[in-house]
Amino acid sequence: MSGGVPGPARTPPSRPLALVLVEPAGPLNVGSVARLCANFGVRDLRLVAPRCDHLSEESRRMAVHGGALLEQAGLYPDLAAAIADRTRVVAASGRVDSEAVPIMGPADALPWLLEPAPGSGWEVSSGGPALVFGRENRGLSTDELLQAGRIVRLGTDDGYPSLNLSHAVAISLHALHGFQQGLEQGHPGGSPAVAWPEPAERNVLEAALADAEELLLEVGFLLPHTAHARMAKLRALLQRGQISSDEVALVRGMVRQLRWASQRRTP
Repeated sequence: MSGGVPGPARTPPSRPLALVLVEPAGPLNVGSVARLCANFGVRDLRLVAPRCDHLSEESRRMAVHGGALLEQAGLYPDLAAAIADRTRVVAASGRVDSEAVPIMGPADALPWLLEPAPGSGWEVSSGGPALVFGRENRGLSTDELLQAGRIVRLGTDDGYPSLNLSHAVAISLHALHGFQQGLEQGHPGGSPAVAWPEPAERNVLEAALADAEELLLEVGFLLPHTAHARMAKLRALLQRGQISSDEVALVRGMVRQLRWASQRRTP
């Protein structure tokens, strides 16, 4: 426990965390993660295109008292759909060569999920945080990492850096629980002194990027065979900036006006 007299207790953010597993293949892992969710008070378990029966006997046996979470788990066709309503997304990755967004340790990446929006106390009206974990055998793709605002890498020995999926979830939720306890006790820990605007929801940002891609293809800035790679760079730029809903609306308004002007074909 920290020394000194604690300050007034503050209410932690009222944003339910969504824990997302992308294409989990092992029912034992899925059951173990459901149990961990119950251990740490996570009520929103989301499965992206699971490659196993998440309601199998094996999964239920490992879930123990987390069985209800298996029953209520949301199923999604891809990661974009699973996090469309989220504003702050942290993805776990063992890769060290990602250029998508900055790779951080748990102490820097995870508290960001708990930060309040400025001007709203500790209440956030839209979106919410998500913690994403990839496939057991190959993790998350670069395109999937580009959908996260932060990438967290759990420190392990270089001789064997790969962690079991449920073990990675356990370490992350335990660390996040500790940060949340700090908030409740008035010790925010790693949270920065300056509160930036709440990032836009993922579906809002993706819609703006889709508009931009159409325009850039129409005017010839993008070519069909290179569009994906160049848009990935633009997505990475916006992710690093973590732009707000108002900023996305501004960008989207400019894109639509430029598209309208280009279609008028006036000199």
